[in-house]
Order: sequence, then structure tokens, then C-alpha cells
Amino acid sequence: MTTTSITSIQAREILDSRGNPTISTQVFLESGISGKASVPSGASTGTHEALELRDENTSRYFGKGVLKAISNVEKIIAPALKGSDVSNQEAIDHKMIKMDGTPLKKSLGANAILSVSMAVAQAAASAQFKPLFEYLGNKKSYVLPVPLINILNGGSHADNNVDIQEFMIVPAGLPNFREAIRAAAEIFHSLKKNLKKTGYSTSIGDEGGFAPNLKSNEHAIDLILESIHEAGYRDGQDIYLALDVAASEFFEKDKYIFKKSDGRARDIDEMIQLYITLTSRYPIISIEDGLAEDDWEGWKTLTEEMGHKIQLVGDDIFVTNLQRFKKGIENRIANSILIKLNQIGTLTETIETVKQANKSGYTAVISHRSGETEDTFIADLSVALETGQIKTGSVSRSERVAKYNRLLEIEEELGDRGQYAGKQAFSKYIQ
Repeated sequence: MTTTSITSIQAREILDSRGNPTISTQVFLESGISGKASVPSGASTGTHEALELRDENTSRYFGKGVLKAISNVEKIIAPALKGSDVSNQEAIDHKMIKMDGTPLKKSLGANAILSVSMAVAQAAASAQFKPLFEYLGNKKSYVLPVPLINILNGGSHADNNVDIQEFMIVPAGLPNFREAIRAAAEIFHSLKKNLKKTGYSTSIGDEGGFAPNLKSNEHAIDLILESIHEAGYRDGQDIYLALDVAASEFFEKDKYIFKKSDGRARDIDEMIQLYITLTSRYPIISIEDGLAEDDWEGWKTLTEEMGHKIQLVGDDIFVTNLQRFKKGIENRIANSILIKLNQIGTLTETIETVKQANKSGYTAVISHRSGETEDTFIADLSVALETGQIKTGSVSRSERVAKYNRLLEIEEELGDRGQYAGKQAFSKYIQ
């Protein structure tokens, strides 16, 4: 055994940001060094995602416990990986994939496997006395991502009458990450003031954005634009907008039904026309999950109509799954992919999907989940892979802010070696 060989692996049940159980795992090495990681959980989940193993025992946490996943880590995965060298991430991940033996990791659980995969990377980075982004990236210089900041919540992330799940501000026109976060925080507080002034609730949703009942989806955008201006920034120059529609959540019998607002049923053409209207009226540069997860034909039409104008991000349709993503590339569906570690279940597979995006001319957006932990792994990952974009929620709730604070640290650590992606991350859509 070498000093970087695994001696033991321990897992525990912790709480995510919604107060539900999730798994945290620690990998211990021969040298005494260890690495720890915790796994998030989604609310708006695609049906094609890798399985998040839950106990289904209603006497504990209403069936959401993760003791089965913990047992799989400690009784099955740990003995199999004992003596493995953490510097060989791919071999370890592929061994766990083979042990599970199912396409969606239904045997051991994607949450069990991913917790080990992430902890292995953390242990390997610590063993080399490197920050995680340096260990994973191994570059002379790096690109810091533009944050897509969820400032107003709707859909399944909020108990209100707004159908679109996320209204995001994109500070691509700022000179560095530090100033981008400052602008976002100032706009956030400006929006809070405006909501209070007009009698709307300032309660927040799962991802830290405000979640008021509003007149319409367009009303949400108008309020955000007003807040941008009042904070002293220019929309369409300093700050842009992005939407996560999460259309799978309201797709029924080939129709898209805005149940929370106007109740109207729209077909594919009407949804596309809605997006054309919105992007002509507002400085929207990115739309995520504009159509449902299995609406391949609709996505193809949407991409043909709008793919040259704005970023079209596939989340539920791709679920960070390389095979589904390749099908999308072949059929010219979307031009960007959302990257969520727990949708696929290992770091290796996640990196392979990002590499495929780069190779195919797609952008990649590293993303959190609505049920998050304080773990800042994705902040380092976004820098290491130089995706140029990250989604990790609003500038409130500590599990969201932790990622931004980590990126501020990384920017400071890098100094002249780091450059903010800025408008370059959207160069195809920003003139």
C-alpha cells in the first residue's frame, strides 16, 4: 500500500437544505489524510436521472432516510476499494459502476456511489496539498464562471402562482467575479425593497430567491428589471437574464399547462412563440428546459427556431448522461447542457460529459440542486473544467452562498492566473 491508498470509508446521514436526509462520506488514506463530500438532492428531478436511493421506511424521515445508501458504502463499496490509490479516480469510479451493474445505479444508489467518488477526489487533492480545482484542472491559468443567480423562484421550488421555476440574473458584463457577486447582491436587496414597497411577500424559495405571488410570469421579469436599474446597473449590458422553465413539471398529454397562473394549455408552437416574444422584449440570453424531458421533436424545433439567438440548456432531457447527450447532439437538440453530479453518479462520468460538450460546441453549466449542502465541490469543479458558467442559487441561504464564497477565495488565490469568463461565456449570443 502507498500513502495514497484507501484504508477505510465511513458514511453518515446528514440533513440537506430542506431538512431531508442525505449522505456524507469520508475516505481515509494510509497517510492519515482524508477527504469528505456530501451529496445534494433535487426536487424537480428528471425521470432519467440516476437513482437516489432512499430507505422507504416511513417510520424514519417519512421514508426519505439514506441508511441503505450508507450501508452500501460501508459494507459493499468500502471493502472493495480498500487499498485502491485515490490518484486513480477513473479506475475507482468504473469499479463502482461495475459493482452496481445497472444503467441508473439502482443497485447501490447514485447517492452512495457519488459520495465516495467526490470524497476520493477530495482526498487525492489533500494528499497532493492542492486545492481541489488545481488537482482536477492542473492548468497554468483558469477561467472563473459567470454565475446564473436565481433571484426569483416559482414552479416546484416555491409555493406561489408563478409557473417558471427560476428567474435568474446573469452578471456577464462585470469585470471580475468579485464585482459580479456584488452586483447580484445589490440587485437582490433592491428587489427585496421593491417587493416590500408594492406589498408582495419577501419569503424565499428552496434556492434562496424570492417567492411572491405575482400577476404573471412577465411581471416577475419586470420587477427584476426595475431592481437592476434601481441598483445602478444596465440590463443588456452589465446584467442579462436567464430562465429555467422546468417545462417537464407542467407537461401533460402533449400540452404545456401553466397551472399556477393562467391555466392555459399551450402546444409546442405556442411555447416557442412565447419564448420568441419574451426574448424580443427582455435581455434573456439563456433558457433552460424550455420543453419537456422526452419532447425530442419539440426540442429540435425549438433549437432550429432559437438556437442561433440564445443559449438553450438541456437539463431533464440530458440529465448529465453521456448517451442521452450524444443522441441530442446527433439530432441537433439544444446548444448547452446542465451538469449535475448526482444526475449521473460519478465524477468521472461528469467530466466525460463536459468534455463531450466542449468537443461538440455546446456550452456546459455546472449546477447545484434545490436540496443542497454546505459542500463547495461544484465551485472548484466549475473552475477546474473551465465551463464558464455556474448555477448555485441566490445570494441568500448559506448553502448557496458557500459556493459563491468559495469562488471568491479561488479568484483571490489565482490572482493574475484567473480570468472571469464574462461575456465570453455567451459570445455566440452577446454582440
